[in-house]
Amino acid sequence: MALRSMTGYGRGAASGRGIRVEAELTSVNRKQLEVRLNLPRSLSSLESRMVELIQGSVSRGQITGSVMIHVSEALRQKSLKVDRVMASAYILELRKTAAALKLADDLSASLLLELPEVVRYCGADEDVDAVWPVLEKALKSSIRNLVVMRLKEGAALVADLQKRVKKLAHHLGEIKAEAPHVTDRYRDALRKRLVEAGITLQVEDPMMIKELAVFADRSDITEEITRLDSHLKQTHELFKASEPAGRTLDFLAQEMFREINTIGSKANEVRITRQVIEFKTELERIREQVQNIE
Repeated sequence: MALRSMTGYGRGAASGRGIRVEAELTSVNRKQLEVRLNLPRSLSSLESRMVELIQGSVSRGQITGSVMIHVSEALRQKSLKVDRVMASAYILELRKTAAALKLADDLSASLLLELPEVVRYCGADEDVDAVWPVLEKALKSSIRNLVVMRLKEGAALVADLQKRVKKLAHHLGEIKAEAPHVTDRYRDALRKRLVEAGITLQVEDPMMIKELAVFADRSDITEEITRLDSHLKQTHELFKASEPAGRTLDFLAQEMFREINTIGSKANEVRITRQVIEFKTELERIREQVQNIE
């Protein structure tokens, strides 16, 4: 399994037992998995089963789902029930009452529709035991289609991220090349300022040596470069991960921001500062993209 995006859409349909079920799922970014389902009230008891199915295939994102059920005409006719015993009891009592009150006996068949509990629709779409096998097939189909779209989106994201990480490696390479010269440039700039101030010190002067040593120690970015190298390597490895890696990629991006900020503050050299700015700009774009990965 390759990395997947958290945005996608999936639709599935299935038929059986005189009903047709259509299930739709959409997903957007979310740090955790959140499932919201819009179901007919009669099927609310099936929500936990549906959520469990979705959780088996998706680990992050906000999933919104809806279900529509279509019942065949033949099944609708079978589902219509008339309680003849109750209807007979109603009619008998109504006629007795009409006779007692000396009212006309004008009862008609249409009256049956107005009598409580006489004409009932026992909807097939309300029978959860009958609906679930069909709904399960439709939902599984929509989940598969959702995952396929998330995989396609994920592949596009990874392709873009690989290009951007390659740029990070380029900027880091430039920083590596400049790092050994930072102290020398600082020494030359320091001597120039001293000369302009009318102070002459030899390179071997203890004060000069001490100042350069302190600066060299303060501006050493070897550890930060090493950690950035490691983070970039881990990022490349995660692009091939078989498990969801969005959270890990986001963590690595945050760590890289921390390291590159430290480099910028420690090096204090215009050539390196330029590369730090470029690095951070590209890294911010990467962080935005990583937020889309499951």
